[in-house]
Amino acid sequence: MALILAAAPVCMMYLTWLERKVIARIQDRVGPNRVGPYGLLQPLADGIKMLTKEDLVPEGADRLCHFLAPVLIVVPALFLFTLLPFGPGWVAAPLKTGLLFFVAIGSLGTLPIFMAGWGSRNKFSLLGAVRTAAQLIAYEVPLVLSLAVVPMIAGTLNLEQIVWAQQGRWFIFTPWGAAGFLILFTAGLAEVNRTPFDLPEAESEIVAGFHTEYSGMKFALFYMAEFLSTLALAGLASVLFLGGWWGPLLPGFLWMGIKTFLLVCVMIWIRGTFPRFRIDQLMEFAWKVLLPLSMINLMAAACSAMIPGIAGDLAALALLAGTFLITTQLWLIAKPQLTKKWSSRIVEQTWDSS
Repeated sequence: MALILAAAPVCMMYLTWLERKVIARIQDRVGPNRVGPYGLLQPLADGIKMLTKEDLVPEGADRLCHFLAPVLIVVPALFLFTLLPFGPGWVAAPLKTGLLFFVAIGSLGTLPIFMAGWGSRNKFSLLGAVRTAAQLIAYEVPLVLSLAVVPMIAGTLNLEQIVWAQQGRWFIFTPWGAAGFLILFTAGLAEVNRTPFDLPEAESEIVAGFHTEYSGMKFALFYMAEFLSTLALAGLASVLFLGGWWGPLLPGFLWMGIKTFLLVCVMIWIRGTFPRFRIDQLMEFAWKVLLPLSMINLMAAACSAMIPGIAGDLAALALLAGTFLITTQLWLIAKPQLTKKWSSRIVEQTWDSS
């Protein structure tokens, strides 16, 4: 626990440096390069800046909610690392129901974000908080269903035992495992408010959403929780579908670190490449695509387990491919547009009322 509490903030600081560098290269920029060689001391400079900045609280804010929100949001993010096995026996809390506890602790992040938006007494903050509640509730359902296939096949909720179950073949090399990994990864991006699902803090629409009225170290705590949750999500995906510590030649903890690091790099790549969803697209994607696909994935895993040999995998693949084609077509279907007559009438009414 002491090692986790000491290493997690350092990992978060240098994840910010890595993200800024990678996105700068994607966008043909240099990134931080002033403090230290290659800008490696930039996270330390940013930390000093956050500690010395003035803590401003709006006059009409709920001071208790405003203060508690950034403190409470970091606690679940740190707890998540106690459940991840970094090697055989290398787990701080080897719970028999580790996966269930991980999901329960991870879902607590919704409450502090809503507290921050409500306590700020700011319309932009409140709008970001309401978006957070809608988004996280919507994406929590397919995320949990995507996780359910793993204990269904492995026969345990213990994360260390799940890694041992992948000794012969990683789960991602099965049709249900590949689908579960993609659903988990996509829904996880929405859970940790990463692009293209960062609607609760959409700068172009609501300034910064739930943390608009935060400054100094309180603002830094929100970012610490986001990056720690991102790292924990990548670690969970590595444990459940990528074999955890299994790998040739290198020690197990290095393989776990490499897989987690590569998944974090993919998240950074997505942030530097993809545009942000609209709120209606985001909600429809959860309910029309991810939810049916995650439910069918449970049936695909059952087919793969009950039908021996390659026939089970082929049946699961056909089931998932058909569902994916149908759900994506329903999601992408063109929506009815206002006719020119109706749109001009709306403009006239708006002009008259103004």
